[in-house]
Amino acid sequence: MRTASYVIVWAVIAAVVVLMITLPISLQAHLIAGAIVVSAMIVLKFLRPRGVWRLIALGLGTAIVLRYIYWRTTSTLPAVNQIEDFIPAMTLYLAELYNIGMLFLSLFVVAMPLPRRKTPPIDPQTAPTVDVFVPTYNEDPELLATTLSAALAMDYPADRLKVFLLDDGGTDEKCNADNFVAASAARERRATLQALCAGLGVTYLTRERNLSAKAGNLNNGIAHSQGELIVVFDADHAPARSFLTETVGYFGLDPKLFLVQTPHFFINPDPLERNLRTFKDMPSENEMFYGIIQRGLDKWDASFFCGSAAVLRRTALETTNGFQGRSITEDAETAITLHATGWHSVYVDKPLIAGLQPATFASFIGQRSRWAQGMMQILIYHRPLFKSGLSLPQRLCYCSSALFWLFPFARLIFLVSPLFYLFFGLQIFTASGGEFFAYILSYMVVNLMMQNYLYGRYRWPWISELYEFIQSVYLLPAVISVMLNPSKPTFKVTAKNESLETRHVSELGKPFFIIFAVLALGVVATYWRTITEPYNADTTLVVGLWNFLNLLMAGCALGVVSERPEGRAARRFAVRRRGEITFNGETAPIVTENASVDGIALRIISSTLDKLPVGSEAQISFETTIDMPRGTLPVRVMRLTPDEKGVLLGCRYLASEPLHSRMIADLAFSDAERWSLFQKARRQNMGVIYGTVRFLRIALFQTSRGLSYFFGLYRLQRSPTVKAEAPK
Repeated sequence: MRTASYVIVWAVIAAVVVLMITLPISLQAHLIAGAIVVSAMIVLKFLRPRGVWRLIALGLGTAIVLRYIYWRTTSTLPAVNQIEDFIPAMTLYLAELYNIGMLFLSLFVVAMPLPRRKTPPIDPQTAPTVDVFVPTYNEDPELLATTLSAALAMDYPADRLKVFLLDDGGTDEKCNADNFVAASAARERRATLQALCAGLGVTYLTRERNLSAKAGNLNNGIAHSQGELIVVFDADHAPARSFLTETVGYFGLDPKLFLVQTPHFFINPDPLERNLRTFKDMPSENEMFYGIIQRGLDKWDASFFCGSAAVLRRTALETTNGFQGRSITEDAETAITLHATGWHSVYVDKPLIAGLQPATFASFIGQRSRWAQGMMQILIYHRPLFKSGLSLPQRLCYCSSALFWLFPFARLIFLVSPLFYLFFGLQIFTASGGEFFAYILSYMVVNLMMQNYLYGRYRWPWISELYEFIQSVYLLPAVISVMLNPSKPTFKVTAKNESLETRHVSELGKPFFIIFAVLALGVVATYWRTITEPYNADTTLVVGLWNFLNLLMAGCALGVVSERPEGRAARRFAVRRRGEITFNGETAPIVTENASVDGIALRIISSTLDKLPVGSEAQISFETTIDMPRGTLPVRVMRLTPDEKGVLLGCRYLASEPLHSRMIADLAFSDAERWSLFQKARRQNMGVIYGTVRFLRIALFQTSRGLSYFFGLYRLQRSPTVKAEAPK
């Protein structure tokens, strides 16, 4: 009886929605309805932002979106026999349907994400054995030393924890290659890493050949270890001490649990954040995925393995012969395979590792191309919507994750569509300017409101569009190549620990300047059409405004590809430790102020050493959070600032032995709470209006900065003096 009542209620609601969508009303009435919906959403946002009221607000927005789809489908498409108009119009229509389809999938996934879980306790006497895998290919030994040291320092019974370095850069095949130089480098790398592992107490593993890339490397680790649980950390992902205590307990609650995934937290900005100077006050791109989407996936038992910062059950991996390697995204492929065989996953919404993002725009695009191609391979090979063993919600979740990477098609269609009208007079819409204004304005405002409801604290208005825009130019050919040949992509390691010394335009930046120039011509065409075709002025102005918004986006992209030099490679966090500094045989007490993986700020609280010269080398010692041999850490003084509290020193580490790496890891990665506080400080909901105004300010400034970089470097390259001095 109760089920029948629910069916009746939902049937009535569906009938009302259909009636609202198809009801013929005037443009004025549609604008009024849109204004009422937006007002209701705003009121609910402030008064009742959670629970069923959140769903009601999203439902109201969905009604406006569906009304827009109905109008676009029934009133705006040109006749099929007008082929020159029909093709670009239908292309745009399909791109809009894709966007709206992704919106509905997103609503399903994240409308009511799971709240943060309570950490289950671990019994030290019965704690499962854990093997930690750190796969590496070409990363620097210094970077690996810090990650391995942080892994060794995790709070867990020492007799149940073992750390492995899985080296794919020193395989037998590489060490015996015909290329003498490459073979010599591989043998030297192997010897260096073997010595590092011996000094730290880590097990070094390599293999005969580089088969199946990262998946094959991890499977080689499985074959040479016995731990009940397997933890995977990328080479640049150093864990906090609490990583295992926050994750391992879940496996005792569910014998069918194969995965506990944690967020990827980054201590350096990506190219957009660095070049636009937004890292300190704007949520990072990945926070929308790890802060909301993974929690939404978790609700449907569909949170998936992200390649690092995760714990997996060995017995689950053994049922599928280890990590999957058919695609170049072995993480998501492994997850969908295990989900389809009845295993479960859990997502822990706490930053428990600190990693490094690609520093250059080229490396950023290379990483995203691999993700896009890998998810396309999963879409083709596994067909999530029809995959046997997955529940319907899991199928929809995996479809959402994979289909997202088709955004380059839609993004570039939205970019060029207004130019079809402005340059060639093609009718991409058959609608008046008034209809454009009434329907598109209400649709856009409601869309922004819905995004704000879903991701308000995790993504500011227009930032998602900017991220998609800067990736689309290069991801489009990458995605098309997979569609034409799914087995073509090969795994490419993302560059780690890069640095930028000079300002320059990225080697991948040229297309964005061309796009900006073409869109600027579109502004000229808007003016010309308004003057020469005054009878179409309303339509021309609406399409011209669309093109102008694209121009602002392209201008902002110019700032993204105009690379700024890095000041500090990684953000420093407050670390308070007492210790001593020694210079030329003299010792003085210190208190550390902040630290990162590359340097430390400390205060000398004595006048004994108040004249250390900048550039000098000294030795520091300090309290540690774990037991380790007593020793000193060499540093170089980079900055000296006297103040009323003493002398503040900015220092860079001069690590040369395993103990130094352990001391650095203890400073930089012992406390995950600092990362949570940093994230919380950035997660402020700006709102649609202020967020839009702020984006406009950023776009205008970055347009001028990007153009100044371009023309400044062009003049530099054209300078006869520079040419004459170049050989030097």
